[in-house]
Amino acid sequence: MSPSPPRAAAAPEPLTAQERQIAEPAATCLSNKQIGERLFLSHRTVGSHLYRVYPELGITSRAALRGALEGLSGAPEPERAPGGPDGKRRNGQPAE
Repeated sequence: MSPSPPRAAAAPEPLTAQERQIAEPAATCLSNKQIGERLFLSHRTVGSHLYRVYPELGITSRAALRGALEGLSGAPEPERAPGGPDGKRRNGQPAE
């Protein structure tokens, strides 16, 4: 019997509505506690959902969450200023 041809990498599984409802604010740098307060959930429940979301999206960190969610929607990633969210680099100096 001949070996079967290699399979293409599976596309990420779509998230459930609740997983997406938790993942989107997490991608905007809200803490689990802040997300839990908004959704009337325990911060531990939020963490549990995110723990399951990461492998579904093929990521390993919260920092990769925004890009993964944008990849699901098919929207192009928006232009970002150099540095952090406030336009400053890690050393506190403004980005040039």
